[in-house]
Amino acid sequence: MFALQRFPFTPALELRREMDRLLNTFLPEMFEPAGGAYPALNVWEDGERLVAEAEVPGLALSDLEILVRGNELTIQGARKGANGEDAVYHRRERGTGEFVRHLTLPTEIDADKVEATLKDGVLTIVLPKSEQARARRITVKSN
Repeated sequence: MFALQRFPFTPALELRREMDRLLNTFLPEMFEPAGGAYPALNVWEDGERLVAEAEVPGLALSDLEILVRGNELTIQGARKGANGEDAVYHRRERGTGEFVRHLTLPTEIDADKVEATLKDGVLTIVLPKSEQARARRITVKSN
């Protein structure tokens, strides 16, 4: 009785865990990590460029496609399952299948100068700002 008084949502949490388990068992293509969209991203500004890092463990460059247009970044790819279709899973927490992640960036990007590297499961995308988006020092003249 004490547990129910102290944690009144315990039955709801148990129901949610069971529903997550059922959905992941029967509809694994709808899997989304607990923290949000896949892949997890960090994006920051570093002077004349933006840098995006995405966690993509187990993927190769050939599994990924990166698209940049204006101020839009799209990362798409596919994560293959480790076992064949005959495998019987006892626990399945890692998602498989195709994914697409769209991100609106705070400034226009020079798509011709974008560079991407993949090392230790971290995809790093360097996104130089377009010439129009870069800050310029203006000289003030006196009359």
